[in-house]
Amino acid sequence: MSNHTAQLKWTLNEGDFTTNRYSRAHTWSFDGGLTVPASPSPSVVPAPWSDESAVDPEEASVASVSSCHLLWFLHLARVEGYVISAYEDDAVGTLAKNAAGKPAITKVELRPLAIFEGEKQPDTAALDALHHAAHDACFIVNLVTSEIVCNPRIAN
Repeated sequence: MSNHTAQLKWTLNEGDFTTNRYSRAHTWSFDGGLTVPASPSPSVVPAPWSDESAVDPEEASVASVSSCHLLWFLHLARVEGYVISAYEDDAVGTLAKNAAGKPAITKVELRPLAIFEGEKQPDTAALDALHHAAHDACFIVNLVTSEIVCNPRIAN
């Protein structure tokens, strides 16, 4: 078992919190040292209270699913003796109302393209099996059933 951390920071720099006219832009910092600008999607919170150039949680969720799938796919393809020289995915997440009527990412469509090199090339069935196995192994796909616990802290 291992822990993976992310730190979120937001500060009211300008605007008026009480009238809902304030920036929601914030940062995500990761245990490897990278800090990423983040914001709600402008489709959820209009500009100037959001930052279109920042990553929003919905697109980060889609990227996480796609990235996890990629990493498992590469591993499983290598184990099967394939050589891959490139991989890309034009993933799309759909934000809609779920069965409970709440907004949610209700579907993530992965559209991966792997470039195989060498003599061993997968047929359609082998390619489908690799993607199915990657999907089953993906930690992020399995996250959907994870317990999420909120333990609020009080500032001193």
